[in-house]
Amino acid sequence: MNPIVPREIEPRDAKAWIASDRPPRIIDCREPDEFAHCRIDGAELLPVSQWPALALRALTDPAQPILVYCHHGIRSMRAAHFLEARGFADVRSLAGGIERWSTEVDPSVPRY
Repeated sequence: MNPIVPREIEPRDAKAWIASDRPPRIIDCREPDEFAHCRIDGAELLPVSQWPALALRALTDPAQPILVYCHHGIRSMRAAHFLEARGFADVRSLAGGIERWSTEVDPSVPRY
């Protein structure tokens, strides 16, 4: 059996998805201090350090589309893999994380 490999989504494609008629729930899986520094508008904080219990309590609809991001895309890939392994059908990890979002989509988002 092949392991589940979450799909990444490029920042500009994520922006279009967020603006679509079926936008994803945006999950920031960084830590609270990172979230306080900057975030994508509309994102909810679910720190990956507190998964799996936190995610499974907050995310209850496996059919809901979900966009997960972190600083560079590594933690969000782990978070997306966790969700897909539990039956979430439409999960994407933001390629390059909020760093690429800031440089390619919204330069008003501070970089760190």
